[in-house]
Amino acid sequence: MKLFVTGAGGQLGKELMQLELPPHIQIFGAGRDQLDITNAEQCRQVLAAYAPDAVLHCAAYTAVDKAESEPAAAFLVNEEGTRNIALAAAACGAKLCYISTDYVFDGGASEPYEEHDSVNPQTVYGRSKLAGEQAVQSILDRFFIVRTSWVFGKYGNNFVRTIVKLASERSELQVVSDQIGSPTYTLDLARFLVELVQTEHYGIYHASNQGICSWYDFAQAILSESGLDAVKLVPCATSAFPRPAARPAYSVMSHSAIKRNGLTDLRPWQEALVHYLNDKE
Repeated sequence: MKLFVTGAGGQLGKELMQLELPPHIQIFGAGRDQLDITNAEQCRQVLAAYAPDAVLHCAAYTAVDKAESEPAAAFLVNEEGTRNIALAAAACGAKLCYISTDYVFDGGASEPYEEHDSVNPQTVYGRSKLAGEQAVQSILDRFFIVRTSWVFGKYGNNFVRTIVKLASERSELQVVSDQIGSPTYTLDLARFLVELVQTEHYGIYHASNQGICSWYDFAQAILSESGLDAVKLVPCATSAFPRPAARPAYSVMSHSAIKRNGLTDLRPWQEALVHYLNDKE
């Protein structure tokens, strides 16, 4: 089986490219320099040349706050770029797996979002990613849409790396305690995606590491596992850190589709964090 990864230089894309895979699976990919997803003809030519069985579409505009001031750029990549990849996948007969986000929900829930729950994005980023979902659904029958959240991993910047860095510079850290969600380790997500695209279980999935926490809880675990307990951690409200883009207050997602289709759920986030801290570059 041949897999092709867009956004191969990004946090998740790079994780996929570095995975140890069984001999029957070959993985190829292109980063931003090799593939401009906003160029429809280039998308068609590149996918036609590789002729993959499945495309893992990780390329995205992910600057959540910046998107508020440049919506056209976010939609160009996340909607039009995704449409181009979907059309190119259809032309070469490939399945498509589109990586989406918890930001398609408004964060007003009090229990985990199901895959079929109503979407109501509150940010430009969320709306642009939802537009990408809709483009995929309108073009292809053989698709997987995988919504994920709070991503961290060994490639690129993330919350874990930031907390460890700040803890080495300061004696006290303030971290938001009123946003609730689930961290996702790129290694575990990448393994899940490879398992998923080998199936015919098409549709929408929610994939994060198991368990629920606030950013404050997550930071507490990071400090504890890193031996940085001496740093004082102070909980605060979202309002203490105003940002251009609203963050979902609650973005926990149910893993019903994973369970229903007998796929391997991701391990608890605490275990994933320990693995990451022992394995990062």
